[in-house]
Amino acid sequence: MSKTIRKAIIPAAGFGTRFLPQTKAMPKEMLPIVDKPVIQIIVEELVEAGITEIVIVTGYHKRSIEDHFDNNYELEAQLQKPGKEELLDEVKRISNMANFYYLRQKGPKGNATPILNAREIMGDDPFVVLWGDDFIKANPKSRVQQLIEAYDKYGTTILGGITAKKEEDYDRYGFAAGEDMGDGAIRVDDLIEKPGKDTAPSDLAIVSGQVYNPDIFEAIEEAERRRESGELVYIDAINVLREQGQQVHAVPIKNGVYYDCGNILEYMKTIVELGMEHEKLGEEFKEWVRSLNLE
Repeated sequence: MSKTIRKAIIPAAGFGTRFLPQTKAMPKEMLPIVDKPVIQIIVEELVEAGITEIVIVTGYHKRSIEDHFDNNYELEAQLQKPGKEELLDEVKRISNMANFYYLRQKGPKGNATPILNAREIMGDDPFVVLWGDDFIKANPKSRVQQLIEAYDKYGTTILGGITAKKEEDYDRYGFAAGEDMGDGAIRVDDLIEKPGKDTAPSDLAIVSGQVYNPDIFEAIEEAERRRESGELVYIDAINVLREQGQQVHAVPIKNGVYYDCGNILEYMKTIVELGMEHEKLGEEFKEWVRSLNLE
């Protein structure tokens, strides 16, 4: 029987060079989607799915992430005034959503390093990994809820993905190859980077969110021992697991829309799309967009 998943890692140590000069002082994970930073959207999704322990792996230039999820007593005091109660409640809620742990990334460059850094906190428990600059909006079940359900079903490493719909997707993402398990899931035999539409082994693009058992840590260490040059990446560790006879499954996030906020153009699209859905400002923003007569 699979353990209940209560822990998660958010790697957030990158420099965000594509957004310079904006990210010279502001982490890309703190870029706003209207009135909420990207990383808060990710944390809220984790909490909604039952995650209570969240490790954010940062760098020296990411202090504002820690400040965002910390208590700010001076701000709270300023909001203890008539008419500010809603804002006060929101500020307090952000700090109390989960138990937050912050680690400074240490080790070789690559997306497997922050996972390995959190080993002591993850212990012997399975855990979720979400990247700090992208997310998927899905209903009625969120991306994390679907990943956890897949883990409960298979008990293996779970890779989240989206069904490719545009031809350019096949030149942007990695794709899972392997046995069709039904309902869109694939038992992974290979992960092929940017195969092109004509040679893609499936239409399942691996883009966002994973679940791991703790054996991933030894697999990362083995991938590091084998590494001759280049970055230490999680795909190399997954291939180590597969060589050891362990299964890996890739699953599509159903009814999901992928938002890549690490890409400037996609980030701009995200602001417009979610701005038009904003609870308070959406209708007025839609009217303004229509007034531009963009045809």
